[in-house]
Amino acid sequence: MAEPSGIRLETITGPALSRHLGCLGALRAEVFHAWPYLYEAEPDDEAAYLATYANSPRAGLVIAWDGDVPVGAATCLPLADETPEILAPFLTLGLDPSRFFYFGESVLRPDYRGQGIGVGFFQAREAHAKSVSDADFACFCAVQRPADHPARPADAAALDTFWIRRGYTRRADLICELAWKDRGDSKQTHKPLMFWLKSLHGKPLP
Repeated sequence: MAEPSGIRLETITGPALSRHLGCLGALRAEVFHAWPYLYEAEPDDEAAYLATYANSPRAGLVIAWDGDVPVGAATCLPLADETPEILAPFLTLGLDPSRFFYFGESVLRPDYRGQGIGVGFFQAREAHAKSVSDADFACFCAVQRPADHPARPADAAALDTFWIRRGYTRRADLICELAWKDRGDSKQTHKPLMFWLKSLHGKPLP
């Protein structure tokens, strides 16, 4: 897999993954604080979230290194190892979770965007899913914000075209709800996140 000039992508699995969860948490808190997630990290919630990866033997963590500095990260694990909130829309539609590998966050510091690292994150996670599972499909979800949301930047760009180029298909019938506290808010609120799917081995999407 080709890597962006000067950036090294490393896929970490097994016991070593737990040792890098602090790095992942720091990048999540930094990058997701911006639009569209507006995420206000809370220590207890972060610890519970990161434990999901520590408890999944086939989870993968891809870190983008600039020298010895982590500048981005992406995650993946079998969908069956995810939380009930993530599983809910698949179970509602009668879709077998064992057929899916779930891609969690893909977080990258702004100065490193536009260099192909995001493409590398997808390639690395798809390769990992194929190496540790016989899942038919990859999936991820993205938050849906109203077009008139007061925090939406004037130059906010949708990533739909990027995801379509990676081979993913938008699924408006697969939506989960996750709760977190937006920056500046005093309490958590639920947000809808829509799923995108891709066949890993050529089988038709369900």
